[in-house]
Order: sequence, then C-alpha cells, then structure tokens
Amino acid sequence: MGKVAVLGAGSWGSALALVLGDNHHDVRLWTHRAEQAKAINETRQNEKYLKEITLPDEVKAYDNLNEAIADAETIVLVVPTKAIRDVCGQLKNHLDHKVTLIHAAKGIEPHTLKRVSEMIEEEVPRELYGEVVVLSGPSHAEEVGARHPTTVTVSSHDHDLAQKAQDLFINDKFRVYTNPDIVGVELGGALKNIIALGAGISDGLDYGDNAKAALITRGLAEIARLGASMGANPLTFAGLTGVGDLIVTCTSSHSRNWRAGYLLGQGRKLDDVLEEMGMVVEGVRTTQAAYQLSEQENIEMPITKGLYNLLFNQEPPKVIVDRLMNRGKTHEVEELPDDLRNQTL
Repeated sequence: MGKVAVLGAGSWGSALALVLGDNHHDVRLWTHRAEQAKAINETRQNEKYLKEITLPDEVKAYDNLNEAIADAETIVLVVPTKAIRDVCGQLKNHLDHKVTLIHAAKGIEPHTLKRVSEMIEEEVPRELYGEVVVLSGPSHAEEVGARHPTTVTVSSHDHDLAQKAQDLFINDKFRVYTNPDIVGVELGGALKNIIALGAGISDGLDYGDNAKAALITRGLAEIARLGASMGANPLTFAGLTGVGDLIVTCTSSHSRNWRAGYLLGQGRKLDDVLEEMGMVVEGVRTTQAAYQLSEQENIEMPITKGLYNLLFNQEPPKVIVDRLMNRGKTHEVEELPDDLRNQTL
C-alpha cells in the first residue's frame, strides 16, 4: 500500500495515523519531539494525546522530518493552525518530489484572514502538490482511536485528488464523502469551534438545554451567513462539515473548545484556562479571525462578536448573554440574494 507521512502527533494526527495504519498503509507519524517519537515506537501508544489506544504496527513515529517524508506519496498536515506556515516552510525546503497534500486542521489565521488551504498555497510551491485536499467533519479523535463509526468529508478543487484521499482513508469504521465546496468545508470546520466555546460557556453558566439549542442554531445561521458571503454553497453548512461538526463539538466533553468554554463560563480567566487545557484551543484564534472577517465582509455575527468581547475585551459572560437576548426584533429565516438562492436549487 501507499507511504503516508502524517505531520503532527497530537490526538487528531495520531487518530488519522491509526485509520491509515488499519488500511495497511506505511505510515510515518512525525513529531518535533524525539522523546515522543521514541515512546510511540516502544509502547505503540501516544499516551498524552490518545490514552489507552494502541497504534497499528504499520505506524512508525519519526522526529526527523526528512526521514518522515522520504518517498512519501501522501502528506497529511495535522498541526495547529498557528504552526501551518512554519511546517509548510520546512516542507518547501525538504520536499523533493510531488505528493498528494491533505490537511486536517480547522482554523482561520487572524489578521491575514486566510483559510488553511490558502496558507499552504502561499507557502508551498504548487508543483509539489497540485491542489490541496481538506479533510473535515464530526470526528472526535478519542472515538476514531477507539474505532467507533465516524463519517467525514474530503474536498479539493481537483476532484480526482479528493477521490484519492477518500480511497486512502475509507474503511468500515471511517466513512468518507467528497464535497467540491472547499470554501464551505473549511469555514464550517473552523467556525464551529467558536460556537462550541459559546456552548461550553452556556453550560458553565448552567443555562440549560434551551439556551444551548438556541446558541447552536443561531450560531449555524452566522456560519452560513459568513460562508455564503465568501462564496461557499449554503447547503454545505447543512452537511457533515456544518451542522454535523457543530453538533459533535458543542455537545461533548471530548471537545477542547467546549471544555475551554465551560471553564470560562465558571468564571476562569482565559490564560488560566488555556494553560490548564495543555492543548491548542483553535476556537480562540478563530474567534478573533471570524470577528475581523465579519467586519471586513460587513456580515452581522452577534454571537461571534459577543465571544470576541469576552475573550479579548474581558466582558463578563452574563453581560454578553443579556445583550444577545435584548437585541432588536428580527426574522429567523433570511431572504437570500438571487445568486445565492440559485446555488440551493
């Protein structure tokens, strides 16, 4: 089978390496920490990030990037959004052959407001990969590692590459669909983390199920509103990478973003929460980026704005909730412009 380098040995990278190993690919799991690579190879486990899960024998860990990508036919980027440019810079300097390049990160870069695929395109010469493929969807690493049924989506401007990624990952526990809407797939995966922070805050405040249901539903409206303005197909947000990912991230204690929000709702300070989490909480950076995008695109996103003020202007959660509940009257269902309405027919 194929040689695949998975760059990033956190929980999600390890889970995807497990899927690829189950499919009998030669998997090289790269980490920049030598001690982590050594422990994975000796114990077959990545105890800090994916507890009590044994990785297949097909997965071998590396701390040397050159060795990990040597002769690899596919490279899967599974590092935090803030590390994408750095790792791509290393790839540009060391990759000497063309590969299929897949990313499974979920975020938007603050200030540049770039999606992950756009960041990759800026950093890695196109002749090394052709088009980026995105993998996204409702998928807790812990459940994938336990081989519980999971369904995700892959997307690319090149349909053949998307199908190649589909074939690479799909098995009887990990079902993979294709979707040509790369903008919508990436935005849905990134923006749902904002709403998950809000859902955690709501639970931390003990506001109950009614409030959380409203938050998720109106959060989806915000995601679709911004996505449509940026060229995404609105129907994408009704699928796995939209409402599917939103549900799983907003309702489970597996979700880092929900857990971080829960602690914030209980009155903890952001810096203390992030330190206690010990892993990247993508929703924080994405909230900043989405707020900047909403200003740039002139799109109303009251939940995102409220969370931005909580995270970066230290506004109390209850003040933000009161402001949301006392907004002026409006319609639930918005009339789409003609060009967007035609996409849904």
